[in-house]
Amino acid sequence: MALGGMTTRALLLGVSIVSMGALVSETALAQAAVQAGDVQPQKPKPAKKKRAAAKPAAVPAQVANANAQASRSGQSLDEITVTASKTQERAIDALAPVSVVTQEQIQLQQPSRLSQLFYNVPGVWMQDRGDDPSTAINIRGLQDFGRVAVVVDGARQNYQRSGHNANGSFFLDPELIGGIDITRGPTANIYGSGAIGGVASFRTKDINDVLRPGERWGVDMSGSYGSNNARGMGSVFGGVRVDPSVDVFGGAVYRTQGNYKDGAGTEIGNTGNDIAAGLMKLTVRPADGHEIKFGGIFQDYQYSIGQMNRGGTTTAAPAAAIAGSSVYGSTAKTYTGTVTWKYSKPDDMLFDWNATLYGNRTDNDQVKTYNNRITAGSGTCTLANPGNNISGCVGDRRGYLLDTIGVDVNNTSRFDVGGWRNAVTYGFDVFNDKVSTFDSRGNSNITTPSGDRTVGGGFIQLKNNYSTWLEVISALRYDHYELNSSGTGVAGTTSSSGDRLSPKITVGVTPVAGFTPYVSYAEGYRAPSITETLIAGGHATGGGPTLFNCPDGTSGLFCFRPNPNLRAEVGKNKEVGVNLKYNGIFTAGDSFRAKFNFFRNDVDDYIDLVASTPVASPLTFMGFPIPGLFSQFYQYQNIASAKIEGFEAETSYDAGDWFLGVGATLQRGKNTQTNVGLATIQPRKVTTTGGVRLLDRKLVISAQWASVGANTDIPVGYVPSTAYDLVNLYVAYQPTPDITLNFGVDNILNQYYRPYAIPGAGADGTTQNDVLWTAPGPGIVYKGGINVHFGGA
Repeated sequence: MALGGMTTRALLLGVSIVSMGALVSETALAQAAVQAGDVQPQKPKPAKKKRAAAKPAAVPAQVANANAQASRSGQSLDEITVTASKTQERAIDALAPVSVVTQEQIQLQQPSRLSQLFYNVPGVWMQDRGDDPSTAINIRGLQDFGRVAVVVDGARQNYQRSGHNANGSFFLDPELIGGIDITRGPTANIYGSGAIGGVASFRTKDINDVLRPGERWGVDMSGSYGSNNARGMGSVFGGVRVDPSVDVFGGAVYRTQGNYKDGAGTEIGNTGNDIAAGLMKLTVRPADGHEIKFGGIFQDYQYSIGQMNRGGTTTAAPAAAIAGSSVYGSTAKTYTGTVTWKYSKPDDMLFDWNATLYGNRTDNDQVKTYNNRITAGSGTCTLANPGNNISGCVGDRRGYLLDTIGVDVNNTSRFDVGGWRNAVTYGFDVFNDKVSTFDSRGNSNITTPSGDRTVGGGFIQLKNNYSTWLEVISALRYDHYELNSSGTGVAGTTSSSGDRLSPKITVGVTPVAGFTPYVSYAEGYRAPSITETLIAGGHATGGGPTLFNCPDGTSGLFCFRPNPNLRAEVGKNKEVGVNLKYNGIFTAGDSFRAKFNFFRNDVDDYIDLVASTPVASPLTFMGFPIPGLFSQFYQYQNIASAKIEGFEAETSYDAGDWFLGVGATLQRGKNTQTNVGLATIQPRKVTTTGGVRLLDRKLVISAQWASVGANTDIPVGYVPSTAYDLVNLYVAYQPTPDITLNFGVDNILNQYYRPYAIPGAGADGTTQNDVLWTAPGPGIVYKGGINVHFGGA
């Protein structure tokens, strides 16, 4: 990374910390510590739940500070979630497979990547590369091209770049996060278009994450350092309640690390990076019940993606075992802006609304710094700046730009009829994606085509509760999409559109207190992406012989064909689940929470990249026929169906002084046309988390053991993931109410592990060694950190 850029970001963070520290230093010494209590609030009636908890004009009574949370007892399934039904409810009460990651868990684990936060969450997996700091999330075996709806503060994250990586990822530093809601399956279809796999909703930190009860202003300053290799992080977040109607909050993060070694002791190239990020929020309450929040997030990622050869390089093709890939110096910047208007009053049964307007930009600029073969690429490049017509020459630039704007509006009206409490939620959401790809001499403008897509829909949901034992949720969603190539690139004016109605019905009963079984059927609708529909043109030869001429006038190894007739995917999910919630089982203060789910998701018109029947090349090379059979066309097509089914469990027992939880995932999924397993199906996973709270709960010691099996039911040509046991240790100690010390060891057993299947040798002899080498996670990592709180009235 450029030393100047690192110095600038480090100075920026330092100035922020010093200035905010100077602001609070005089009153910080006189601050009286205020501890958050352990008393659980009485559960309100379901019809009043959201409004009683969300009266915005008053300062929230339950403010959970990150420093204080490490010593508090709590159940993550008791946290409030909205992703399943657009109405606030505790995760344990939701008739849906919902999980919550709390700020307490984030603080304790000190993650450097988002994937570290999901090992104990059933049905959730990641496909990360060590040399790429972005995150690709997989829910119930579905990922890529928007099959999982990822939102940050209500803003959709739809970035996608084709290559040796997942076809859909997003950038978000863990230090910015205040909490995460996960809903698995299309049961969250009213939350937004495309979520046939599920919804991952990330909430960034806000003033209630820093200020404690009774405080008018507060600042949290954190720093950490870790081994394997030089992992450093510094952050500052602070806010002030100007008066009961105005809050101001902001923060900054700087993170850096060097290349890590995997469990086998191999250093993984280009796994170092530098990250600078910040956020600002202004909250205004102009009238009773109204709250308007303006938010902005900026992130700057400096990294290199790609792998150098692991061995000698000649002018000929390197041996497959040591062949690397092109390397690109990358600068990825993200900009997110949101405006959210909420209205809720306890005595207003007609209106309880939430409206969000957002804009999101991901701008990834790359310059080629290394080519794995010293060739001129048949005249495309020179020996001084080697390369080829696939990836360009050393020194060439390429860029991927995605602009997304969107709106999400919903309202809930409540009424009682006899013994029934009823809530009708209705609304709409629309977003527009504009993709612009630039590649001076490479192939990226073909493999990731430019284009424009608009996706929107409206929904209505009726939630009925009778007495304390029956809940019925029925919903209907309408989706519509349009996309076109905007006259850019080789795809010309290719366009596509479609629409559909998707139903949902859920019934749950509570025959005895604490035991709630339910059944659910839900459908979801995913519109084809820009790449799937518009990709067109010849795949460059890389300096080798041209095999085919393409219909659009280009030529190459094979031809990508656009598919304007591509149909949207439809997920049809059947689910049986049970929620268990008991208090005072063995002692007066203990609690047990559990959610168990069996599901089957039949995805009709599943979209996959399909090769045509191999044929002989009609062209010649140096006057001679080219031997062999090759697929001339590759096109995204609808296959008959994909079937994914499985079992999920999430359990937690908390006795106050000690706690224990187990999460489990079992999945299988196949292409029903070929009866071949899907490469994206998650491996078997059982995660056990336990710990103790000592010294009046000032000291928390926790261990996590994830036992993961290998998924071997995968397509031919893939290298399966490995089976492994990942054991982590976490310690948090509060010597004073305002200081928290953290220590952790990740991968104590120093195991080598690859979490997902890797594309192996292709029919044309190519490999994806860059993915194979960067898929393994780090070996053992020791880390420690400190968090200091300042605040006052």
